[in-house]
Amino acid sequence: MRSIAIINQKGGVGKTTTAVNLAAALAEAGNRVWLIDLDPQAHASLHLGFGMEEDYLSMYDVLTDDASLNEVRHRVEDNLWISPAHIDLAAAEMELAGAVGREIILRDKMQDVSDEFDYIIFDCPPSLSVLTLNALTTANEIFLPLQPHFLALHGLSKLLKTIDLVARRLNPALKLSNVVYCLYDRGTRLANEVINDVEFFLTDQRNAGSVWSDAVSFDTRIRRNIRLAEAPSYGQSIFQYASDSNGAQDYRSLAMEVMQQTNDVATAFNNDSVEARFEVPNTSTRHSIAMEVISGE
Repeated sequence: MRSIAIINQKGGVGKTTTAVNLAAALAEAGNRVWLIDLDPQAHASLHLGFGMEEDYLSMYDVLTDDASLNEVRHRVEDNLWISPAHIDLAAAEMELAGAVGREIILRDKMQDVSDEFDYIIFDCPPSLSVLTLNALTTANEIFLPLQPHFLALHGLSKLLKTIDLVARRLNPALKLSNVVYCLYDRGTRLANEVINDVEFFLTDQRNAGSVWSDAVSFDTRIRRNIRLAEAPSYGQSIFQYASDSNGAQDYRSLAMEVMQQTNDVATAFNNDSVEARFEVPNTSTRHSIAMEVISGE
C-alpha cells in the first residue's frame, strides 16, 4: 500500500484537482483508493459530491473527537472512497493547540484501519498547519504539484525544510518522491525554463542524502484544461464529467506512471535512468535566481 500526501503551501497550483483526479484514475484502473480530505475548504469533498451544508461526520470528528476513520469513510464510486472534510476543520488548529501529540492523531487512528487499500491519498490544506503535519506523519511519501511559473518556486525551500524536519523527528519513512507539473502551457518559454530549473535542482540533490534525494518529476504534464475547472461544480471527477478531455487523458497517464512505480520501485528510482531523463539547462542569470529561490540561499 502506498500512502501519499499531496501538498503545496501555495494555493491555485492544482493540488486538490490532482488529489481527486489521480485518486479517480487509479480507481478506474482497478485499484482500491481512499482519499482523505484534510483541507477546511473541503474542495476535494465538494469535487466528489459532498456539500458542506450537509450533516455528516468528517475528518474534524476524527481529529478532535472519538470518531474512527471507518465511520467517516464513504464509497463514492467503484474502488474509490473518501473521508470528507468540513469547514469545522478550520477550528481544529486552535482546539488541538494544547493537545499532547496533536501532530500524530491521524497516524494513531490509522492503526485501527485494516490494510485493504492499494493507495491512500491525503489532500492537504495550502498551509503548513497541524492538519498538514498530521498528513506528513501518516503518509510515507509526498507528491508535490507545481505550476511551472517562477513565483511558484517561492516557498519551496521552506516546504523542503518542513519535510526534512518531520522526517527526522516524527516520520523517518517520509520522503518527497515526485513532482507533478500542473496547469502546464507547452507553448510558453517560461514554463519550460522553470521546469528545467526544478529538474536541475533535483538532479543536483541526487546524492545529498536528504528526504528529497530520490525525488523525480513525472513525465506526464497536466495541461491547462477548462474541463478540469468545470468538473467540481458538478460534483464529479474529470472521468465522470468529460472522460475524453485532455484533462482525463493527462490524469490517466499520470496514474499509469504511479502504477508503474508501484510495480517496479527499484527501476523507477534508479539514479542512472533518472539522470538520463533529465536535460541540464544552460546557466543563465534567470536560472541562477531560480536556483537561489529553491535552495533558500
